[in-house]
Amino acid sequence: MTQVAGPAVQQIDHWIGGRAVPGTSGRSGPVYDPAAGRQTGEVAFASAREVDAAVAAAGAALPAWRETSLARRAELFFRIRELLVERRDELARILTAEHGKVLSDAAGEVTRGIEVVEFCCGIPTLLKGVYSEQASSGVDVYSVRQPLGVVAGITPFNFPAMVPMWMWAPAIACGNTFVLKPSEKDPSASGWTARLLQEAGLPDGVFNVVHGDREAVDALLAHPDLQAISFVGSTPIARSVYERATAAGKRCQALGGAKNHMIVLPDADIDMAADAAVSAAFGSAGERCMAISQVVAVGDAAEPLVRAIRERIPKVKVGPGTESGVEMGPLVTAEHRDRVASYVERAEGEGAQLLVDGREGVPEPGFFLKPSLIDGVQPGMSVYDDEIFGPVLGVTRVASYDEALSLVNDNPYGNGTALFTRDGGVARRFQREAQAGMVGVNVPIPVPVAYYSFGGWKGSLFGDRHIYGPEGIEFYTRGKVVTARWPDPATSKVDLGFPQTR
Repeated sequence: MTQVAGPAVQQIDHWIGGRAVPGTSGRSGPVYDPAAGRQTGEVAFASAREVDAAVAAAGAALPAWRETSLARRAELFFRIRELLVERRDELARILTAEHGKVLSDAAGEVTRGIEVVEFCCGIPTLLKGVYSEQASSGVDVYSVRQPLGVVAGITPFNFPAMVPMWMWAPAIACGNTFVLKPSEKDPSASGWTARLLQEAGLPDGVFNVVHGDREAVDALLAHPDLQAISFVGSTPIARSVYERATAAGKRCQALGGAKNHMIVLPDADIDMAADAAVSAAFGSAGERCMAISQVVAVGDAAEPLVRAIRERIPKVKVGPGTESGVEMGPLVTAEHRDRVASYVERAEGEGAQLLVDGREGVPEPGFFLKPSLIDGVQPGMSVYDDEIFGPVLGVTRVASYDEALSLVNDNPYGNGTALFTRDGGVARRFQREAQAGMVGVNVPIPVPVAYYSFGGWKGSLFGDRHIYGPEGIEFYTRGKVVTARWPDPATSKVDLGFPQTR
């Protein structure tokens, strides 16, 4: 497919110190409208010097922002939340234009991001310490949590508004300043966010954006003035980011890939399970780290479940995300579309059965695939082992719950999993036994609400803190314990012994 530059290609700049800053590296990358298959933007790629400038701007803003009262920070976050709600549809249109997801899905992404901003409106409560009066004679002890300093986030293409909010909102609310390196595939949401934060009253330099590729990432990971890195992306890169960031003395949370299984037991409501599988596999064209990519049908559930899923797939309307009634848009780039299609192409050669071929009858132009359904998928096949990150749903048939659970627990990923059943005892057992960070019971995509934390186990997370929620607050702060005595000066004396607490 030919990718043709449109008549007006937007130049997408960095945002440093409260203003748009054109790129100076001489390097840039194209941004596409995935539904039209044409270039709509050109995003500047940062050099190490431009990363230095962003970190310096964040460093200059840090002292004043760190000293800003919790009451003022909370007031500002209420204003940010108000503006985001007012302009949710505007931001959703930006997401659809560059990512391709349908408008309703884009609006849902923004809403889930706003939930984290709402959580951060309670920052005075979230940063409360504890106090012990008279821990020893005349001695009081209390704890506080303080910001780290300048921190950075590196975010993926699939949620260009929500995942950055998961990072910058708690980081800034806690008193840090922030540098964002968004995906170069759909970068405009970040510049839009920067302008909205400025309008809300966030001081210049507290939030900065540098665009780019590996050169910008490398500069962030090595920068001596950055205290922490948050990352979301594929597992190999997440592992590398974590190892390099921690070797450089930084705190790091690096969220990796996923292969999420949905187990359907024979007693499940088959129609509900089929609806859930189709929704969770093909929403946002499968470009979700919490997408269901593998259904595990247990025993007698298999035949009716596969039949029900197969009946529903032709009804999924595929097309440009701005068109009325469309439920699934294109993939983000032609290269990614072709990679996803390659798994469908070789499925039968690996021994699986291709029931629905999403390569057939796709809309033109644009980077489209339709939903694919592949039966008889087993470990060892690429369609099972790999994170495909597209609209491809595999089905594995097993005889028992124990076999299904083993598939979940033996998988190198541990992001999310789900069980569909009417049996409360089995559900309780599953939520205890499943080796994954997020578990759904009759819920296919168990993304936690904002006052819990998001993150997986095993190869889906590197680091010891999940993102947003209480663990997000812990990640962006460090604890300090203060022991204080205010004695009568007349009682003071020299005592070389070990401090006593009695």
